[in-house]
Amino acid sequence: MNNFVEELKWRGMIQDIMPGTEEKLMEGPQAAYVGIDPTADSLHIGHMVSIMILKHFQKCGHKPIALVGGATGMIGDPSMKSQERNLLDEATLDHNVAGIKAQLSKFLDFDADAPNCAELVNNYSWMKDYSFLNFIRDIGKHITVNYMMAKDSVKKRLSRDSSEGMSFTEFSYQLLQGYDFLYLFEHKNCVLQMGGSDQWGNITTGSELIRRMTGKEAFALTCPLIRKADGTKFGKTEKGNIWLDPEKTSPYEFYQFWLNVSDEDADRYIKIFTMLSREEIEAAIANHQQAPERRELQKLLAREITIMVHGEAEYNNAVAASEILFGKATSETLKALDEKTFLAVFDGVPSFDLPKAELPINILDFLAVKTNILPSKGEARKMVSGGGVSINKEKVSDITANIDESHILDEKYILVQKGKKNYFLIHVK
Repeated sequence: MNNFVEELKWRGMIQDIMPGTEEKLMEGPQAAYVGIDPTADSLHIGHMVSIMILKHFQKCGHKPIALVGGATGMIGDPSMKSQERNLLDEATLDHNVAGIKAQLSKFLDFDADAPNCAELVNNYSWMKDYSFLNFIRDIGKHITVNYMMAKDSVKKRLSRDSSEGMSFTEFSYQLLQGYDFLYLFEHKNCVLQMGGSDQWGNITTGSELIRRMTGKEAFALTCPLIRKADGTKFGKTEKGNIWLDPEKTSPYEFYQFWLNVSDEDADRYIKIFTMLSREEIEAAIANHQQAPERRELQKLLAREITIMVHGEAEYNNAVAASEILFGKATSETLKALDEKTFLAVFDGVPSFDLPKAELPINILDFLAVKTNILPSKGEARKMVSGGGVSINKEKVSDITANIDESHILDEKYILVQKGKKNYFLIHVK
C-alpha cells in the first residue's frame, strides 16, 4: 500500500481533508468515489484534477468509483453557480454518460479481474424508483434545514442581491448527493468521497448523513480549484473549454494549450496532471530553471498529458503540426496533416478565396493580383527572386512558375509563406 494522502500532498492536490482519512486509507485497500456532472458528452480539463485523484487512488492500491450524476444532473449543483442550470432530459443524459465512460477508461483500469478495478456507477439507477415521499421520510428527517442553510454554497446564493433566489430543487441537491454517499457506503463499502473544494459542503453532508443513520464513520477529501498564476480561470480559452474529445478540441489545440502555459503554472501543473514520479518532476523543474527559454518543462507537461488523453500517435502528429509554424517542417509534413489539424494550425491567418477555374496562374499574378499577399507585381517579383516565398512549405524562386491544381491541399487549400513568419491561406473553390 502506498500512502495516497502523502502522494497528493507533495503534488499540491489537497485542500481539505477530514481527520482520520489518512489513517483509514493505511488500514488496507478502500473504496472512494468522485462525482462527475454529465452536462456534456465529453469531459474537459476542468475535470482532470478529480480524474487524476482517482488515478492516483487506484495506483496506491485502492478501488476508485466514478459516479456519473444521471439523477443529480437533472437538478444542477448550486455550488459556485449564480443561477439555475438548464435541466437535462434522460436521453441526453444517457448519451453524455456513454461518452464520459469511454474517456474515463483512458485513465482508470476497469478490468473486472483486477482486485481494485475501477467502477462506473450512475446515481439514476438507484434514484429513479425512489419516491419523493419515501426519500423525505427516510433521508430528509436526518438532516436539518439549519444544517443545510449553514453550507457556504447555500449562503452565498441566498445572500446575492438577486430576484431569482434559490429554488427548492437546487436547495435539495446536497441531500441527494449525501444520499449517494450513503448508498455507496452501504452497497459498495465506499468510505471516502473526493472532489473539488467547492464540493466540501456537499461531501460533508454525506459523511454526516452516514454517521447519523449508521453510527459509522465516512471521510472527505477535496482538492484545490485550479487557477492560472494570473488569477484567471483554468482551462478556458477564447473558444471556450479545452475538451478531451478530439472532435471538440483537436489534439493539436490540446497540446498547444499545455505547451503555452506560463513557467509558474507549468511548475504546478506537472505535479497535478502527470503521473511522473517526484524525482522525475524535481529533476525536470531544476533543468527548466537552468534554461527557461527552452520551455522544456512545458514540452514535458504537454507530452505526458497529450499521450495520456489522445495516445502517442496523436501526440506525434501534434508535435509535427507545431513544427510547421515554429520549426523546419517539410511539404510532406504539411500534406500528412488531416484537415482539422491543418485548420487549427493556421487558425486566424489571413485568407483569400480563389476560384479553381482560374488555375493555372502565374506566381506573380497569384501573389499580387488575385490576392493581396504582396502589394504589387514588382514586389512579388523581388520577393520570389530573393527566395522569400514558399508554396506549401516549398520555396518558389522562378518568377515564371505557375500555380495549378497540383498545389491544392485537401482539395481546397494552398498555403503561402512570405518570409519566415507570415502565412496566408488560399481557399480554392
